Amino acid sequence: MSNEIFEKIQETLAGALGIEKDEIQPESSLVNDLGAESIDFIDIIFRLEKTFDIKIPSGELFPGNILNDDRFVKDGKVTPEGLAELKAKVPYLDVDTFSNDPQVTKLSDFFTVNMVMRYIQDRLSNQAKA
Repeated sequence: MSNEIFEKIQETLAGALGIEKDEIQPESSLVNDLGAESIDFIDIIFRLEKTFDIKIPSGELFPGNILNDDRFVKDGKVTPEGLAELKAKVPYLDVDTFSNDPQVTKLSDFFTVNMVMRYIQDRLSNQAKA
């Protein structure tokens, strides 16, 4: 993991969430540990795009729209089809661990700083190849 990328993500998240940089660790959950709310994700994406000079398509980093589909969510749990969709659309998310208890309300626990770093590193390496 690149320290430079981590530091930029720390700065970005600290600015978006109004917290100290040293509160942000790789394993931190954006929601549970850092206090992010759904509205903050829009700001986080905007700031990441600006910081890293990339475009982040809607739903690519945080999979909100998948959860509104009846095929993918039933009785408050993500269905096997929904898990497959999450894995395909959001490969940076730890879907395997989430699938042990796939309650919709627990999905945001898996939005971690590490997930954001994996996404950014992948985007930057793909951009370098292009």
